[in-house]
Amino acid sequence: MSIIPSYLQKGDTVAIVASARKISLEELQPAIDIINSWGLKVVLPKNVFCIDNQFAGTDDERAADMQWALDEENVKAVICARGGYGTVRIIDKLDFTNFIKHPKWIVGYSDITTLHQHINQNFSIASLHATMPINFPKNEESTESLRKALFGETLTYTVPSHVLNRTGEASGELIGGNLSLIYALCGSKSDIDTKGKILFIEDLDEYLYHIDRMMMNLKRSGKLQYLTGLIVGSMSDMKDNTVPFGKTAEEIILDAVKEYNFPVCFDFPAGHIDRNLAIYFNKNTTLSINKSITILAL
Repeated sequence: MSIIPSYLQKGDTVAIVASARKISLEELQPAIDIINSWGLKVVLPKNVFCIDNQFAGTDDERAADMQWALDEENVKAVICARGGYGTVRIIDKLDFTNFIKHPKWIVGYSDITTLHQHINQNFSIASLHATMPINFPKNEESTESLRKALFGETLTYTVPSHVLNRTGEASGELIGGNLSLIYALCGSKSDIDTKGKILFIEDLDEYLYHIDRMMMNLKRSGKLQYLTGLIVGSMSDMKDNTVPFGKTAEEIILDAVKEYNFPVCFDFPAGHIDRNLAIYFNKNTTLSINKSITILAL
């Protein structure tokens, strides 16, 4: 059984931590104002605006900020400022002892897949794949879905079915995140066990043959065989070579799971798109796909 952190209440405190790419106060301020409008208090760790080339400070500075946010009992949620790259560089520097005793919501997507997978797999604690402060002003629906998720309001999404969808019903804990990160974490302490789970994947700016290579890895390592369902979010800005690969990203994914019979949903509104709806990871979920609509109940 997974552990569900306490949902937030007005007056609670949340921390915004930059675990990857650098960020400025100017970029964060709109999100701080929005979170304050929800009746929450925002705190920032001491290194959040540090700069070390593309990173938000050195590995030690970013790890210190995340460690503080994990340990501070008054902080009820840790919202990652943005993605980019860098969380994998600090994950093994973190001590989760206090976090396990006092679980809290970890929020983010993209590079934050490292945190999601690590805490989902090692500690069976739920987390939130959702928009991040750098993106808050881009889409009101995405930001509102995060608010609902943090406060424990019912989340049920109904979306039009994609032509490549495979119909059916599925239930189980939802896990996953960015496909490139899932691939990069294979064989590490942050790798995931997918058996009996619904897997969510999304990606951005990848060559189509890279998508195929990563899907072949998941297949050969047994991560696809025992799924109860597969949800594919946005596969945005895919690239091809001069000699075309010959399939879209969605067709590549469908080909990789063709021998299995679980339901598959394509084009779910989550990932590297403005409409990036909040979904819980490591929490029991039901997926229903028919020819006209897909319903995801969280």
